[in-house]
Amino acid sequence: MSFRYLENVVTLEYDPAKCTGCEKCLEICPHAIFAMGEDGKAVMSDRDLCIECGACMLNCPFGAITVRQGTGCAYAIMLAALRGKPTPVCGE
Repeated sequence: MSFRYLENVVTLEYDPAKCTGCEKCLEICPHAIFAMGEDGKAVMSDRDLCIECGACMLNCPFGAITVRQGTGCAYAIMLAALRGKPTPVCGE
């Protein structure tokens, strides 16, 4: 089961120009964020499902994926604190 934690805080970036369609990201992503597009390259289904484990980036032999491992939720919490906003609850 996959959960969306917070919207628009994930550091996951994907460059389809570097993708060769090797499907490593599909095999490794625990939240099945990637799927194969009609053009034979990966596409992201829902970027906000990313838990920033970094498995996709570490296993992409072509450098098409980047992510700062483990920073999204923590970053959102720190940013909220710095801005004096309520602390978001991650993982619910």
